[in-house]
Amino acid sequence: MRTNRLVAFTVTAAIAGITPIAIAAPSQASDNLTTTITLTVSYGEPRVVYGDDMSLTSEIDSSDGLSPYNDADTATLWAMPAGSTTWTAVETQPASGYISWTDFKPAQNTAYKATYSGGTAANQYADNYAASESAPLGVEVARKITYPKNGFVIKGKVTPNYGKKKIVIKVSKKQNKGYKSFKTIKTTSAGKYKVTLPRRGGTWYWSFVVKGDAKYLANGFVWKTFVG
Repeated sequence: MRTNRLVAFTVTAAIAGITPIAIAAPSQASDNLTTTITLTVSYGEPRVVYGDDMSLTSEIDSSDGLSPYNDADTATLWAMPAGSTTWTAVETQPASGYISWTDFKPAQNTAYKATYSGGTAANQYADNYAASESAPLGVEVARKITYPKNGFVIKGKVTPNYGKKKIVIKVSKKQNKGYKSFKTIKTTSAGKYKVTLPRRGGTWYWSFVVKGDAKYLANGFVWKTFVG
């Protein structure tokens, strides 16, 4: 009688001709990205009259074409007034793709810049962002000069810091050309002024000009009189 015996055996990978598959460890997902931040005027020109609000806008982009999104990142607006060599922080906000810097009042001609803090990835699914800085943006400030609504007695005040200084008055028969010197007056120590215009027959235009300096733009207004 023949007995069939079952023989147990194992086949190794080498014997079977099978190549083992190596399982790689998960790769690090964080990228090291560069960034850029810009600073522009929100609307109009980069100049205001003393006491008026200024609004600027910043945009932050990274080298992957997207905006940084690490929660702890910040952006800061800096100011350096004319005559100074030091940047001073004006405002800091959480960083985002678009930032509005609003409702601040430049006290004089001032250079502004915006900086982005950069950020380190909080986990393997976030990215590392390098810090960046915008080009400086110059904002010019004209002195404020007030005047009445009508009449031949013209009085008002020039601010800031315009005590004992000149206001040049010129006159013309035409609004946009042909002005000739009429007189130069001086403000009081508080920056106030007052002058009475002559009652000349016909229509006349009177130009009042406050000269500029290193800290402020020139400013002025044109006054119209009529005697029939």
